[in-house]
Formats: sequence, structure tokens, C-alpha cells
Amino acid sequence: MALDPEDFTTLVLDDREDRLTVLLNRPEVRNAIDQTMVDELHMVCAELERNPKVLIIAGTDGVFASGADIGQLRERRRNDALQGINSTIFVRIAKLPMPVIAALDGYCLGGGAELAYAADFRIGTPNVRIGNPETGLGILAAAGASWRLKELVGEPKAKEILLAGAVLRADEALAIHLVTEIHEAAELMDAAHRLADRIGRQDPLAVRITKSVFHAPAESHPLIDTLAQGILFESQAKFDRMQAFLDKRNDKKSAKMPDVPAQDMPTQDRTEK
Repeated sequence: MALDPEDFTTLVLDDREDRLTVLLNRPEVRNAIDQTMVDELHMVCAELERNPKVLIIAGTDGVFASGADIGQLRERRRNDALQGINSTIFVRIAKLPMPVIAALDGYCLGGGAELAYAADFRIGTPNVRIGNPETGLGILAAAGASWRLKELVGEPKAKEILLAGAVLRADEALAIHLVTEIHEAAELMDAAHRLADRIGRQDPLAVRITKSVFHAPAESHPLIDTLAQGILFESQAKFDRMQAFLDKRNDKKSAKMPDVPAQDMPTQDRTEK
């Protein structure tokens, strides 16, 4: 069953045939992630698991997400932590069948940064401020940053962010490839959709399987690559796309071959003519 935007209070949805755009929309608290937003993101994931398509996540009012809702976080106890409220939804987002694009503007801190780390692509604006100030609040970044961040930027920079509270500006994030593109705020969503368009030009099954193989444990390679390739070698899209490639190449070769006038043909060929 398709998502009904009217069912959401913290998210704004734009559902298209090949992609779903989700805007975090709690501007009164700089899009802080609360329990309702987590529940609604689970609804989004359930739909995208049933009907895979590219997910674009962004914020409203010049902010991606300032973090988890401190008002709720202040009241949580040990049993709440053991539920892994935010980590569970971020892992689910990271495991979605099709790629996830995080379009970042303004503050992207704490849980907001961890949501961005769970995406496959991160693009931003010059206004981005990204980091994990959790230790300054007496807690740790337990929703993915403590293990995912060092995979993204390396151990030294990850420790600077996690242990020393460094908040990176856009140019710093770009330099370490934490974000891969910088665009002016007015152009950010267009850039996200262009990236989604590029993904959309690939074969969807090949994209899904490649994402799964990419994130597989190291010990599963190369067996998982071989098995996955076996599946794709039998797909109709493989035959159709490769044939289209060969046809296009042959058409280009034919277009480059000059016509040979009869007088330039060998004598024997002209006689036979």
C-alpha cells in the first residue's frame, strides 16, 4: 500500500515512480529527531522494503537535523538505551534495497549526523556543520557514529569528531569525502535529483545486488560476488542492455566506414560487377 502523506506529522513526502523524497520537518526544534519521527521513518522503510526505490532525505528551513530531541533524550534511561531506538532505524535505512541520498544543509549534528552517515551518498551546501557533540552532553554517539564514522573518514579524523567534539564545516567535510558534492542551498535538491537520475539510468536489480555485495562482510568475498554475478548473468536486463551496447557500437562503426566509389574498387571487383 502506497504511503499517504497525510499520515505523517514530522515528515514531508514526495513519492514518485522511481524515488521517494523525505523532508525532516520539525523546524521549531531544528528538525530534532524524536520518537514520532523515528516511528514515521520506520513506516517509510517498510514501504521501500516492499517497493524498492531511491530515497532522498533532506531537512526543512535550512537545517538537516540538529540531533536527537534533547528533551526526550534527557528522560531516557538504561532500558531505553538498550532498545537502540535511533540505531535501529538508522541501520534499517542503511540496509534499504536501493541507494539513499542525504542532502545536507545547515546543522547536521548528533543523531542527525548519524542519519547522514547511514546514507550511501551525502551532498551538502556551504552552510553544512556536521559532527557528533555527544560526549559534551555526557553520552556517546551510539546510533552508528562510533563504528560507521571511522569507515567513512578514517580513525584519526573520526576520533577528532567523536572524542574532541570537532564540528566540520562544508569544505572540511568535502576534503575528507564525508560529503562528495557542495551546492548552493537553492540548488541542493536539484543536485540530489540529478544524482537519483544517474542511479535511475542503471539497471535496478544490478544496483540492488551491487549495494548488498558492497556491504557484505569481508570474509564473504569473493564467493558472494560470484554468486551475485550468477544471478545477474541470467537476468533479461543483462541481455537487453548488452545487446543495446553492441548495437550502438556497430552503428557507430557503420557510420564511420566511408562509401568506396566503384572506380576505386580493385579491377577484379569491378569486372565482377
